[in-house]
Amino acid sequence: MRGEGEQTTVIRRALRAVKAFFTTMDQAHRNRAVGMTECEVRELENMFVLLLMGSFAGVPAPPSFIAAELLPYLEHEIKVVNRRAESASDALAELAGCLDVT
Repeated sequence: MRGEGEQTTVIRRALRAVKAFFTTMDQAHRNRAVGMTECEVRELENMFVLLLMGSFAGVPAPPSFIAAELLPYLEHEIKVVNRRAESASDALAELAGCLDVT
């Protein structure tokens, strides 16, 4: 028979293993949620710039005075759109990659 101390040690080890398992699962889910949020932010930035500068792509644009007033705040977004346009290959594949669709 096992002694009282050995049983306590086994229980503590089991509890530590369960705690480590749930800690790892929690971190994995948090990382995935952060990745999805970052992808969504990128897509929202692209939609925002497309709404304001849509006339270049043939999309009806808001009145020009609104776009002109917002233009100073769009420097980062315009750079992002230019960078994505230069390296664009397959937007649907990129979106599927963000959403982890196989």
